[in-house]
Amino acid sequence: MARVVPDDETGLRLFGRDLTVGAAVLLIAENADGWAQWLDTSGVVFLAILLVVGCLVAWASNLIALPGNWICVLLLALYAWLGPASGRVAIGYGPVLAGFGLALVGEVVEFLAGAAGAKRAGASRKSTLYSILGSMVGAMTGAIVGVPVPVVGSVIAAILFGGIGAAAGAMYGEWTDGRTWKENWSVGHSTFWGRTFGTLGKVVAGLFIVILVIASLLS
Repeated sequence: MARVVPDDETGLRLFGRDLTVGAAVLLIAENADGWAQWLDTSGVVFLAILLVVGCLVAWASNLIALPGNWICVLLLALYAWLGPASGRVAIGYGPVLAGFGLALVGEVVEFLAGAAGAKRAGASRKSTLYSILGSMVGAMTGAIVGVPVPVVGSVIAAILFGGIGAAAGAMYGEWTDGRTWKENWSVGHSTFWGRTFGTLGKVVAGLFIVILVIASLLS
């Protein structure tokens, strides 16, 4: 007997077959066990890989003055909360707390280095703002310039160019305030080293977070 399809029922194509909405729902329900089995095996591995990739991307964002370490900690916390509760790639809340501590250390190092540089230079608030903008532009430029050198080229270039950009921004800010170029050079010099050491400390802390994530997944 032919099936009567109501006028208000919408058709769609699923698994290479033309189906009505009702038939599609039934077909999905019939294959639910297969999806559950996939999630229990390949799915958790896929989620673990996504976690590592996400943390690597977040770690790299430290180079352009973004809170990459905290993004790593957030991803790690979400995985510990919503990810597998048991199995080889399961992660507890211990690594989350450790990652939080490492991110905090990175922030403290960056703050102390930046504060020391700013205090030594006596930069104005406007110069500090220009310094931040300059460091972001410089870091992105360095990341592109360093591409020809495998693995570490972009990282090193981003840190150095970020420092140069920060120095240039601070010097420009001081110049617009009427300070002499000699005074500007002193501000730029202090800003460069403050930003460079601050970013380096933050990047190293972030690298330890990424290593922590990978080690937790493999343990």
